[in-house]
Amino acid sequence: MQAQLSQAFMGNFLGNAPIWYKKTILAFLVLNLIAIYTVGPYITGWLLIVEFIFTLAMALKCYPLQPGGLLAIEAILLGMASPEAVYQETLANFQVILLLMFMVAGIYFMKDLLLFTFTKVLLNVRSKTFLSLLFSLMAAVLSAFLDALTVTAVLISVAVGFYSVYHKVASGKNFNHDHNHGNDEELKEHHRQDLETFRSFLRSLLMHGAVGTALGGVCTLVGEPQNLLIAEVAGWEFADFFLTMAPVTMPVLVAGLITCVVLEKTGVFGYGDKLPDDVRAILQDFDDRQTQNMTNKHVAQLWVQGLVAIFLVCGLALHLAEVGLIGLAVIVLLTAFNGVIEEHQIGKAFEEALPFTALLVVFFAIVGVIHTQHLFSPIISWILDTNNVSIDSQPGVFFLANGILSMISDNVFVATVYISEVKSALDAGSINREQFELLAAAINTGTNLPSVATPNGQAAFLFLLTSAVAPLIRLSYGKMVVMALPYTIVMTSVGFLAVTYWL
Repeated sequence: MQAQLSQAFMGNFLGNAPIWYKKTILAFLVLNLIAIYTVGPYITGWLLIVEFIFTLAMALKCYPLQPGGLLAIEAILLGMASPEAVYQETLANFQVILLLMFMVAGIYFMKDLLLFTFTKVLLNVRSKTFLSLLFSLMAAVLSAFLDALTVTAVLISVAVGFYSVYHKVASGKNFNHDHNHGNDEELKEHHRQDLETFRSFLRSLLMHGAVGTALGGVCTLVGEPQNLLIAEVAGWEFADFFLTMAPVTMPVLVAGLITCVVLEKTGVFGYGDKLPDDVRAILQDFDDRQTQNMTNKHVAQLWVQGLVAIFLVCGLALHLAEVGLIGLAVIVLLTAFNGVIEEHQIGKAFEEALPFTALLVVFFAIVGVIHTQHLFSPIISWILDTNNVSIDSQPGVFFLANGILSMISDNVFVATVYISEVKSALDAGSINREQFELLAAAINTGTNLPSVATPNGQAAFLFLLTSAVAPLIRLSYGKMVVMALPYTIVMTSVGFLAVTYWL
């Protein structure tokens, strides 16, 4: 009886995750308990980071919220961070939480317009290389003036729409039938190979788009949260920020777009797969039927979604309010004028973002440990010491140090820590204003560019990894790292050369 009860507890622990994964998480929890009393909180803090990265890497085995949350709770119980520290980290990123709660839900109510528009683009642009370049460039331009998470939410919504349409037909159903597109059991055998190719096609488009958000987000004061933070400390206005960063961001943008073309032409690192003819035929049939069967009511809904999309772009570009509040306004407008007024209808829109929002707060707990235990402080102190790194070499070293740390931590947090330390050095007279501005530019580009290497550094990448589309197209942590690798090498190399020689 006792053995059966133990098996029941183990079976309930982390649900359907593999046994080896469950045992690994339990081993982590025991190891941390031992480490805190043997090697101390500093080493245990780095150990915790590695463990949390493991939970992200295994996101397709188990959603990271539960195992990552257990690690975070243990860290707090062991005194590596206080609940107050976690609260302060969360509060500092409250605008990101608002964005996820409301903007992603707002995009959900625009899915008809997005699917209609992007289906036209997909069917009319035959060249995969040009289509990939279009996705990357569009994401870059939008992210420069809007927000990377909003742009990523749009890309995810479009990809899920394409996938669900094809998967429904490939399972022998009509477009208007209910269908679980996460279940392949009903899939017809002759469609299976096309589905794998279609998954690869969508993976490549999403990765080009995700990298595009980083290419554009680094360019402007409003592109990423840390940009605004750095600009406020440095006293830069919009034009000042753009011109200061341009010697780095413009060459990187060109190099990134060239990389996109090369990857599609060569077909390496998981890129290059084209849209299968059968999939194109199904999507074309879907588009034709949608156009033929479009009622006045549906046309009116598309008009409303289009007008609200214009309001969204203008509101974000002009910064009329916090991004999350604009997202809430989008929800109100789209539901009010398109007749979606039932509570359960509105509730579906929040299903995608809220699990990730919870995961993000867990991530802030890990960041709280980094902050409390000063895990990055020795690195910063070492770089600022001119006996170790010369004045001329400091921008390049700062760029690389920020980039490496952003790969394993949150780039907003890394930027916050580094810009605070550099401002303190300026106030203390250790560096002059000119050197401060060079280091500020290196911090901004360092936290934005090399951080595409892993989903840890970029919130947009982490959102993509943990979204509903990732398991559908088999986009794992490891796959993201591999597909991002050529971009990481090119963007980091060009960025480092630009920071070192052209700033």
